Amino acid sequence: MCRGDDANCPEFELHYRAFKEDLNAERRGFLKSGFVAAGGLATLGAAGGASLVTPALAEASAARSPTERKSHYLPANADTVHWGYFSKSLKPKVEVDSGDIVTIEALTHHACDDRERMVEGDEGAESVFLWTKDKKGVDRRGAGTTDPKVYKKGSGEGQGVHVMTGPVYVRGAEPGDILEVRILDCAPRPCANPKFKGKSFGSNAAAWWGYHYNDMIGGAKREVVTIYEVDATGAKSWAQAAYNFKWVPQTDPFGVVHPTIDYPGVPVDHTKTERNFDVLKGVRVPIRPHFGTLGLAPAEAEFVDTIPPSYTGGNIDNWRIGKGATMYYPVAVDGALLSVGDPHASQGDSELCGTAIECSLTGVFQLILHKKADLGGTPLEGLDYPMLETKDEWLVHGFSFANYLKELGPEAQSAIYGKSSVDLAMRDAFRKMRQFLMATQKLTEDEAVSLMSIGVDFGVTQVVDGNWGVHAVVKKDIFAGRA
Repeated sequence: MCRGDDANCPEFELHYRAFKEDLNAERRGFLKSGFVAAGGLATLGAAGGASLVTPALAEASAARSPTERKSHYLPANADTVHWGYFSKSLKPKVEVDSGDIVTIEALTHHACDDRERMVEGDEGAESVFLWTKDKKGVDRRGAGTTDPKVYKKGSGEGQGVHVMTGPVYVRGAEPGDILEVRILDCAPRPCANPKFKGKSFGSNAAAWWGYHYNDMIGGAKREVVTIYEVDATGAKSWAQAAYNFKWVPQTDPFGVVHPTIDYPGVPVDHTKTERNFDVLKGVRVPIRPHFGTLGLAPAEAEFVDTIPPSYTGGNIDNWRIGKGATMYYPVAVDGALLSVGDPHASQGDSELCGTAIECSLTGVFQLILHKKADLGGTPLEGLDYPMLETKDEWLVHGFSFANYLKELGPEAQSAIYGKSSVDLAMRDAFRKMRQFLMATQKLTEDEAVSLMSIGVDFGVTQVVDGNWGVHAVVKKDIFAGRA
């Protein structure tokens, strides 16, 4: 029987509409169940056990918040996303109070690597990735110029690549405050194409910006894209490769030729590629859904490339920023202006080849505002970088440049790509962890240095995002014996 997957069926259109209605009902039901579970979590407090939010700070923040917590829903479509940049001047897509919960859809910017699996039938994605010879659903893609007399690749020049949903305006947020972002749920966006019911898909591009690219065996450089399949029902906890293909020059609908993956959202014409379906057979990659790019608008520039991470968060690309995690961000502009994008099904530390499994997700977040006036004497006092907390761990993020927009001057957004190193990021992570241990645990510098060497794990977060990252992880139970 046709379920909207047989174009020769006399009632194809009727069956296809019925299928989409069923799919949307499933999606709403799935999100509702996740939301209910998340709502229960939200009443338990920040990360269970020891937390950076002291009881007094939690009480002060609660006293400043409305007594009734509201829920909001922010879908991803051409009207709710901005592509490739953060901006302090963006008009908010939703306004929330401290303590509110917001469900946010996030689309991967790599969906056009396989439109059949990641775009077709999905109204929100279709509106964002629309690109004909006459128009684009979202024209500006990046923080670069939008003047057609100047740009060469496309509007925004691809100086920033992530599809960002938002921003979310948090009432009362001001520079100097801290925004606590609890990730209550995080799940793959089901494929809307009836041919792939119950599945979700993501793309991994081993691209020219990858760490490996200039070190290929034999010296021959190539970009290879691998499409992965994920079980959208949650029955399987792993991803598996569907096929891969070598990137060949693609001509976009405006007639621009892209010899490499140099502009986001270029539709891949698979009549020009050779797809290899015999790839990574028997390999199951554990999924750990998370948001690669999550953060607030910085104050230093009007349009900021989403690729390099910085002090207000952004493209940190840490796989731990998923369900159950809490992020703390310093607020730089009024309203905080939180945006969500770059969703991943899985990623390893370093993101070595340039990308993760780039897979559309939906997240449920609770946003809690901590005012500067209440931070004195708490672990969040003076926090000037994005920090991660889980039930069991605290994690600081170090970058080659802690605030590259400020440190590198007027040309920061281009200069950062030639100045990063793991050594600089390691130094920043070391200094931040030293300060964290001394401030929150009242250790001397000598005690902190010793503990960092024997009880703190430093790891390479990513070496592909312009501003490279190193994270430092300390387990909370190390301090279980302290008063």
